[in-house]
Amino acid sequence: MRTTTAPETVAELIARQWGDHRPGLKHEGGVLTHHRTAQEAAARAALLVDLMPAGAEPHLGVLLDNTPEFPFWLGAAALAGAAVAGINPTRRGPELARDILHTDCRILITERAHLPLLRGLDLPGVRLLVTGTEEYEALLAPYAAAKPGAAALRTPAPDARLLLYFTSGSTGAPKAAICTQGRLAAAGAALARRFTVTPDDVHYVCMPLFHGNAVIADWLPALVGGAAVALRRRFSASAFLDDVRAYGATYFTYVGRAIQYLLATDPRPDDREHSLRLGFGTEAGAVDAARFAERFGVPLVEGYGATEGGASVQTTPDTPPGALGRAAAGDDLAVIDPETGTECPAAVLDRDGRLLNGSEAIGELVNRGRSLFEGYWRNPAAEADRTRDGWYWTGDLFFRDAAGFLYFAGRTDDRLRVDGENLAAAVIENILARWADAAAVAVYAVPDEVSGDQVMAALTLREGARFSPDAFAAFLATQPDLGTKMSPRYVRILPAMPVTATNKIHRVSLRRAAFRCADPVWHRTPTGSYALLTEADTTTLLATYESHARAHLLHP
Repeated sequence: MRTTTAPETVAELIARQWGDHRPGLKHEGGVLTHHRTAQEAAARAALLVDLMPAGAEPHLGVLLDNTPEFPFWLGAAALAGAAVAGINPTRRGPELARDILHTDCRILITERAHLPLLRGLDLPGVRLLVTGTEEYEALLAPYAAAKPGAAALRTPAPDARLLLYFTSGSTGAPKAAICTQGRLAAAGAALARRFTVTPDDVHYVCMPLFHGNAVIADWLPALVGGAAVALRRRFSASAFLDDVRAYGATYFTYVGRAIQYLLATDPRPDDREHSLRLGFGTEAGAVDAARFAERFGVPLVEGYGATEGGASVQTTPDTPPGALGRAAAGDDLAVIDPETGTECPAAVLDRDGRLLNGSEAIGELVNRGRSLFEGYWRNPAAEADRTRDGWYWTGDLFFRDAAGFLYFAGRTDDRLRVDGENLAAAVIENILARWADAAAVAVYAVPDEVSGDQVMAALTLREGARFSPDAFAAFLATQPDLGTKMSPRYVRILPAMPVTATNKIHRVSLRRAAFRCADPVWHRTPTGSYALLTEADTTTLLATYESHARAHLLHP
């Protein structure tokens, strides 16, 4: 019998699995019961207590793909009162070492596949455990009979740190957001209630567990609701449906461009023959969400709630298409012009929901009420910037309609200023995504010849499509919400969009390259048509930008 009492800690959720012999963890090697997963977590908690040096911060780094060892160590940390720093395997060299050392990890859990990443790194005081080795199994063997709660470094109280998860900022070193057991347990319980998670559900975890989305929005609500978890080592669009069917998955989460990748796979007559009932995530976009629902018969619910916990937006039954919802209970959310500190006017939308006054209505989302933000590990300057003037500044652009519904418009780093007008990249991307030939779209700033920015768009095309400059220009001319400053000055056609490990577009690399790349780049002529940028054109542009553009292009 599962208790319905609201959990106060993640450790409590792990302990609740004890004695539950239903399927709890599905992976490429088989199926483990809930009881077995709790047993494995308890064994690692006991090992952790013995291995952690006296007086050290109880922090461990986990550099793993989505293997069973990852949730085992998440559970172990919860039981032991320790904290996990999810280490991104796409980081390299000094950056990777910095992430491990910055979070004061004294133990690093990894696997053979990632050992080359650690070769040559200076990691003083860090003990390495390599899963799947004889040495590792020998270390664990004496603790096989451990039970939840038998060993702890610190009391796993609600205010105990459990996660130090790096934010994926576009500039500077990533910040390690602190997440306590109490906040994480509450977040998991809220999502379990929202989506009515039961033991009959199977949560498919295909997003990386080193990122907050997979843990907070997928693993935790499964723990609360008693659902099974199915692991995919790394996201694969081509294997998605096969996995869903094999595991009987009912729910999955996504971030970034994962939905676009799924839509780019070849349609199959059995696309709707599966057990999925829901997908939950961010950045799918209204156009792709509709396409996904039409093709696979699965609704996508877009949500907003950063790992930091500073603000959240909740969808309600009356939320209009394209909107994320309204402020969660207790939040006082406002859209603020960061230059003036005043609230932006309400968005003006046409009958089709298209934004008509973006330059006025788009601003940074700010929480003026209570915030669940728990700080960044050893980064007081970043904390102060995030909470300046007594408000929580999300770093994300939004606009708000007259009824109070909030719409995501991108990151503040993705804002452009064209001829004195502020533009949001995500708004332009949503317009360009309507073009039937576009498979993926990214919009970013390149410097104007004199001052400010110009709009550049990177496009990947649907299979079999070829870029027609005339058709593209004609499409732009028919978009009523495409402001006069929004039309791309440059259009780069890529075979594949560069992405981060969390399937978000790698905008830094796009901005740095601008029009200096091997891919074809088209530029808008004074007549509004598009012409191919020649090598001579590029040379002239680079010379023109010598004083202004080059520095701008290299700024991440």
